[in-house]
Amino acid sequence: MPSKTALIIIDMQNDFALPGAPMSVAGAMAVLPNIKRVLAHFRAHGLPVFHVVREYRADGSDIEATRLDGFLAKKPYCVPGTPGCEIVAGLEPLPGEYRIVQNRFSAFMHAELDFMLRRLGVDTIAVVGIQYPNCIRTTVFDGVAHGYDVILVTDAAGAQTEDIARANILDIANIGVRCLTTDEFLAARP
Repeated sequence: MPSKTALIIIDMQNDFALPGAPMSVAGAMAVLPNIKRVLAHFRAHGLPVFHVVREYRADGSDIEATRLDGFLAKKPYCVPGTPGCEIVAGLEPLPGEYRIVQNRFSAFMHAELDFMLRRLGVDTIAVVGIQYPNCIRTTVFDGVAHGYDVILVTDAAGAQTEDIARANILDIANIGVRCLTTDEFLAARP
């Protein structure tokens, strides 16, 4: 049976990706060109694309307990209807692509991702976006736990520092996930 791969783009929103944003991840904009390359490939081949985004109520009632104090202390971020909640320019979803709202680190937790992937017959996921130690890592690990073949596109995922990225890539590779650069990933795809 042939495999079907879906692209999972995680948290590429203004409040996480833009310099100076409330939750800016330093490496976000550096990986944007590679995310665009991977996205263009999926679009050209008509493969499923999932834009996973964070959304929180302005009062913080649905944010992780570990983030609540910081959320309330600074300007609330990823609030629906605000510019910060929007996906960064150049990655906007096209008709037929999916937007999944998460309010936990894993795109699989309390979200419809697994249901939709199975409905579409997807057995392999390629993960890109930000940030390695949080949403990238937990989504990858949960993808493995849910039985998916998981590919991490290493230079299309970012972190606050290169050291953090390298440490997470090592851990992720050690559970058997294929860790490929954008060039390697695109060369291996039809």
